[in-house]
Amino acid sequence: MTGTQHLSTSAARWARHLRGAVTEPANRDYGDTLNGFQSLRCHEPALVVHPADTDDVRAAVALAAAEGTRIAVQATGHGLAFPLRGEGILIDTSALTAVRVNPTARTAWVEAGATWQHVIDAAAPHGLAPLSGSLPGVGAVSYTLGGGVGLLARRYGFAADHVRRLDLVTADGTPHQVTATSEPDLFWALRGAGSNFGVVTSMEIDLVPVTTLYGGGLFFDLHRVPSLARQWHEWTSALPDELTSALALLPFPDSPTAPEPLRGRHVGQIQISFLGTQAAGAALLKPLRALGPVLDTVREIPYAESGAVFAEPDRPHAYRGESLLLRDLDADALTAATADSAPGSGPPCVVGFRHLGGALARQPDVANAVGHRDAAYTVGTVSPVGPGELTAARARHHDILASWRPLALGRALNFTFDDLAEDDIDTAFSPGDRGRLRRLRARHDPHRLLRPAFPLGR
Repeated sequence: MTGTQHLSTSAARWARHLRGAVTEPANRDYGDTLNGFQSLRCHEPALVVHPADTDDVRAAVALAAAEGTRIAVQATGHGLAFPLRGEGILIDTSALTAVRVNPTARTAWVEAGATWQHVIDAAAPHGLAPLSGSLPGVGAVSYTLGGGVGLLARRYGFAADHVRRLDLVTADGTPHQVTATSEPDLFWALRGAGSNFGVVTSMEIDLVPVTTLYGGGLFFDLHRVPSLARQWHEWTSALPDELTSALALLPFPDSPTAPEPLRGRHVGQIQISFLGTQAAGAALLKPLRALGPVLDTVREIPYAESGAVFAEPDRPHAYRGESLLLRDLDADALTAATADSAPGSGPPCVVGFRHLGGALARQPDVANAVGHRDAAYTVGTVSPVGPGELTAARARHHDILASWRPLALGRALNFTFDDLAEDDIDTAFSPGDRGRLRRLRARHDPHRLLRPAFPLGR
């Protein structure tokens, strides 16, 4: 009897141990339960468990461990790389969205399925904000376990630097409350490589006293300002930590869905997130505005509307991308990236850069597994992928990133949306940490039952 058959025939038995629903392939709504934001690929497990609470998560992991079956977890499904195929269980945490804010301690307790928007909305009435990312619909726990480079990153560091506690179920079904003092090795590893060591059911994180941003986008016609990437790089060299920015080089479709000034153009979008007054922010942006943006959306906004800074697509779709952590940027490679991202040179592709440094370069009070803090920038590629287009998109991304590999320190997993070889995944972490991480995974998941988004090498 195969693992799939065994699990399918025992669905009723699983349901007896859980308060939430259990879905198997024979159920009419099985396919609907698998849909995540990333529609390029989806899980095809033997069973989907929809836990009603964290006790259900613990019970599901314990049952899977007893049967020796693989375990994957999905909240929003933004970064699926290694799907289950006809085996194992998928734990769908999307209903576990509770957030509790302690305004006195400036902390939030966050369940496994909560998005950053859930946390933002809970924190805002208290004049607080989380270290959330550019897309508020992303799952807060999975984002944080991978490090998390957000809108306030240069001022406050990685989201993983501000975790106080993680409630974890290891692959044998054992619950753990992980803190710096209770389980220091796991606390170190979970904050940066977390999904390799168990299923996190909730976390406690710091909040910061932020209510507004001076933020938004400056959009340039790259035909008119072909040197934009180089000028943005030069501009970032003397910024205060309060300003976090990024640059996207993208072909806008000639479509009524695109803003009229951008339709059919090759556009450079500079994304701005500044913690300071409008007057101070305007002074910092003066050199960029002198270049003549065709659209300027930078303004003072409530942090609850922080998704407007990057203005990323918020509807599920198929896409593919990968990213590298860089020592610095190169002027010739920036010129090449501008040309490579132009319309008509292959499958549509966005080439993006993020400015790091500041608090990201400093160790937190309690060290974690986040690697390559000396990286100064990231470079990444993202393409929408239709049927039969994946191979061409991969080839184009490989060619675009080739000129950046000599400056690369390793992979940036938070901005990678495809499967990678385990050796490539290992490069996301500092060389001295890789062996320690592999040993911890072998200790806590010796049979490799967990199917994390990016599995560590053996």
